Amino acid sequence: MASLRDLGLSEYEARAYRALLNTGPTTAKELSRASDVPMGRIYDVLNSIEQYNLVRSQTASRPKKYVAVEPSTALDRLLDDKRRELEEKAEQYESIVDDLSDELDAADPIEEQFWTAAVGPEETTDLLLERLAAADDHIVMVAADPVPERDMQTVSEDVTEELENALDRGVSVDVLMTREMIGTLSENVGERYRRTLQGRDDFDVRTNDDVTGSFNLIDDVELCIQVPNPLSSGDAFGMIDLKDPEFAATVHEEFVPRWTEAEPLEFS
Repeated sequence: MASLRDLGLSEYEARAYRALLNTGPTTAKELSRASDVPMGRIYDVLNSIEQYNLVRSQTASRPKKYVAVEPSTALDRLLDDKRRELEEKAEQYESIVDDLSDELDAADPIEEQFWTAAVGPEETTDLLLERLAAADDHIVMVAADPVPERDMQTVSEDVTEELENALDRGVSVDVLMTREMIGTLSENVGERYRRTLQGRDDFDVRTNDDVTGSFNLIDDVELCIQVPNPLSSGDAFGMIDLKDPEFAATVHEEFVPRWTEAEPLEFS
């Protein structure tokens, strides 16, 4: 059940405000009795909720009297306070992330071979998006097989957004796909391609039907290789992420002639 404490008030502050709504203008002593807030705490509590702008005081009267602000106004003020707190927290966290990003990026990259794998549609898509986000220089994307069937159009939009993010941080992107794959992309992807990607010098899309398999070559050292489902030729089973500069160089050599023979994408 919702409580004023959920919006930042203490138990005593919430009791005092609720009691004021029932008593109308009243003194601290009377409010202490009505709210069960100890007399030794009532003035501190009243000062606190006055700072929240939840009560008004009549200083001319002796003894001083207090009256509650209308509930709708009080709740709006508490909500505004919480929003400000969240915005400040978000700015603090963003600053921390910026500092940590600079610190962690300064670490020497690991040159050893390393591989990992993901199995299942969501896990495979998450791994792909993660590795695209890690690219620093160049992405080669070859797409001949369907991406995991979580939701083909949603996945294609997620991947396109990640490619745009990569371009914005200075990564060049080359995409090679079969004509069949183009038909699986969403209308939003086509629109984003025509509107923002087609004219960029650092983004190139070509088609070549002499392509089998799907993989992503990242910074010429890392490969994300899509693994087809052995029991269903139309589905993806998982993805292997392999960091191996020598193997990546071999794959790139095989890619270059197919890229040279490919035709520029015409997205109608």
